[in-house]
Amino acid sequence: MSLLSLIVALLLEQFQPLSKRKYLFAWMNNYVDFIQHHFNAGEHKHGKIAWVIAMLFPLLLVSLAYWLLMSIHPVLAWVGCVLVLYLTMGFRRFSFYFTKIQKALRERNLNEAQTLLSKWSGKSCYELSAEEVARVSIEQALLASHRNVFGVMAWFIIFMLLGLGPVGAVLYRLGLFLNARWGTKPSDELGDFGEFSRQAYYLMEWLPLRMTAMTFAIVGDFEDTAYCWRTQARTWADPEEGIILASGAGALGVRLGLTIVQESSPVHRPEIGMDEAADVDFMQSAVGLVWRALVFLMILLLLLTLASFVG
Repeated sequence: MSLLSLIVALLLEQFQPLSKRKYLFAWMNNYVDFIQHHFNAGEHKHGKIAWVIAMLFPLLLVSLAYWLLMSIHPVLAWVGCVLVLYLTMGFRRFSFYFTKIQKALRERNLNEAQTLLSKWSGKSCYELSAEEVARVSIEQALLASHRNVFGVMAWFIIFMLLGLGPVGAVLYRLGLFLNARWGTKPSDELGDFGEFSRQAYYLMEWLPLRMTAMTFAIVGDFEDTAYCWRTQARTWADPEEGIILASGAGALGVRLGLTIVQESSPVHRPEIGMDEAADVDFMQSAVGLVWRALVFLMILLLLLTLASFVG
């Protein structure tokens, strides 16, 4: 059921991207704002209570719906899994911008590429060169592929193996959302309220991050990936993000990071990856890396499914 659910959900998203997802995020924003308004007193314990409550309702709802559908017919439960994955896996959310930026760079339309990257990243990118636009776009794509695809897959499969249905996909996406809304906010804005969201998210990411990095190593240049992961990941401002970026850069053989200028101020970032400068061709290679990683994980899941049947 897990393999078929993933395949169908990915195909649906490729051929019919979910335009209504923005309304789902609007609902989540209102839901999280309501809980924050009633529980935020600037202390760690209040953040912990708010996080548990924010998680509890959606997870219980998905669990009850899955068990109800399973009691009626397994096919209905499978449809429910596909629907949850369709709502939580946003492959096209990052590939849309990435493809448009790649096309603009090939047409030497730097201003269009800068505009698209600014919209995608939420930061001004109008002072970046073509090489820097390609470099930052690859970084964005590697992180987005993990958060929107591989991380969701990992937790979905884990909870399916536990017999809990698609709860894992909701847990991961909601944990990511709560960290973005509470965990990344400065202490002068929320106090210690967001600390637990940040801790929970990093705990939740520990295994999926390393699974994604290992997959990049297997489908890319294994030796360079292992070297970059081991020596460079911890130099990034966020060492967890550094694992994805260093392993992806090593697998591609491209140089990422380095200082860039945004809003007339230099943003100092360590150099990670190998010696080759990023360009539009490496952007295409990044697309290939993500697809190879996805296909590899699907084949691995197929083999595990067949082994369980044979067993």
